[in-house]
Amino acid sequence: MLTKWVYFNTRKSWASQFSNNFMQKTILTPFQKFVKIESLGGILLLAATIIALAWANSPYVGTYQGIWAYELGIQTDSFVFTKPLILWINDGLMAIFFFLIGLEIKREMLIGELNSIKKMAFPLLGAVGGMIIPVVLFIILNENQATLDGWGIPMATDIAFSLAILNSLGKRVPLSLKVFLTAFAIIDDIGAVLVIAIFYSGTLNVTLLMIALGMLAILYYLGRKGFYSKFLLLFAGVIIWFLFLKVGVHPTIAGILLVFSIPIRQKIKTETFLTELEQVYNKIKGATILNKPILSNEQLGHVGTLEDWSSKFQSPLQHLEHNLHGWVAYFIIPIFALANAGVMINGGTDINTALMINIIICLFLGKGLGIPLVILLGKKLKIIDIPDDINGWQIVGVSFLAGIGFTMAIFIASLAFLSTPEYINTAKIGILIGSFISGTVGFIILQWSRQSKQEIGITNNRNESL
Repeated sequence: MLTKWVYFNTRKSWASQFSNNFMQKTILTPFQKFVKIESLGGILLLAATIIALAWANSPYVGTYQGIWAYELGIQTDSFVFTKPLILWINDGLMAIFFFLIGLEIKREMLIGELNSIKKMAFPLLGAVGGMIIPVVLFIILNENQATLDGWGIPMATDIAFSLAILNSLGKRVPLSLKVFLTAFAIIDDIGAVLVIAIFYSGTLNVTLLMIALGMLAILYYLGRKGFYSKFLLLFAGVIIWFLFLKVGVHPTIAGILLVFSIPIRQKIKTETFLTELEQVYNKIKGATILNKPILSNEQLGHVGTLEDWSSKFQSPLQHLEHNLHGWVAYFIIPIFALANAGVMINGGTDINTALMINIIICLFLGKGLGIPLVILLGKKLKIIDIPDDINGWQIVGVSFLAGIGFTMAIFIASLAFLSTPEYINTAKIGILIGSFISGTVGFIILQWSRQSKQEIGITNNRNESL
């Protein structure tokens, strides 16, 4: 009887400890890990940008341009599919970036900071102000019909750069402020994706589009039934990406649409996994051990069973997001910056001053003033609640950080001015300057905000009483 009691409580204690550790690692810290990855990614992004600018304005500019113009692809007697390296990056690697954005959006909308109207209201209003006001400001300030297509450039926020700056302040800013920045940056990304899909895609090939949508429908059906195969996803994803490229819709949109076929639910619950894990552990412990640096067939079988149960225990969406985050933050985005941020500033290109100034103003003032003004309006109308640990100046500071529109802004600029390279270079210069000014001002305000008790009226009742 005593043996059974000891065994039961030992098993219960072991399972409880494992469960607690698991919950802490998978539920309590994902956002903190996300912030850490994005912050380091922001540093790499900055380094790649500086290298690109220095390279493009050095005597080796010809090498820089030649590398990204190099043609890669498949070429046979009956089939030719080649693209310059920069387009493989912008159309290919960036599709993976958009795929990751889609995973984040789906997770946030199902179980995260956007899964209810109440949670969504605060960042949603911020995102609305951060998208609409910069666009309206761009249209008002634009005097050249040829540059009007660039209205979408100041819409989105670069989450890597902005979070890197916010995270550098450490404990000076509350976690809820980082959640707010992340949430409205994700909503910004949704808006930017829709703009790209609707306004910056070419003439559609209806037949190929129907084939691509049909494949997506099959994947959606399988996903709804709980079926998921990463090999099928990869195979179908490549085909759908290629079809979108030929259809006339920008192929990065395929990355977003593929996400909706990926289940978020686990196939087994934690209790079942813990029970099976203990059984597999005991079997491995009692299996034959070879006097060689390899596993016995018995051990291999048990390890295979463990891998099978582990696969069923993981959320497919969470597993993909976890595996892709490092690749996107540490490789894809820095490579994108290296390929696209190399603007010749030393007189090697004509600069449209009006366009450049317009973009700078829209990123800096459009975001910096648009977001807090709309939030203030929402607060006055009592349609949003602001967390108690966030004060008004912190919202203003984060709003200026939102003016860092690097990755998505450059991407939209390359689509908006596809036939006018001089406008692309001008837009990039405007984006770089506007992002730098916005980031600097936002950092200064956030640095100062914790040392000041002044408010601007965008606070909860508890803060207003101070």
